[in-house]
Amino acid sequence: MTTPDGAQAERTGLAWRRTALASAACTVLLLHAASQRHWGVSLVPALLAAVTSALLAGVAVRRERVLRTGRPATMSPVLPAVVSLAVTVTAASVAVLH
Repeated sequence: MTTPDGAQAERTGLAWRRTALASAACTVLLLHAASQRHWGVSLVPALLAAVTSALLAGVAVRRERVLRTGRPATMSPVLPAVVSLAVTVTAASVAVLH
């Protein structure tokens, strides 16, 4: 039987995975849009999105591991700020370049 803490950790881990998967799907769509526009500067948002997806996936794996083991979080507070900045820069590049 799963304890409430275990269920909460699992839900949080699944949320991080869904976010990373959604970011990867956006990356694919941006790559498609860039190919339709003959690459060029349209590739910049796609590359930024790919980096953001990788960051989100990395944070998801690490966060889920910490939650599953029940150890105190040792994740640097800088990491979520970097991911947030990557998401913001990616969104801004899409708004400006598309």
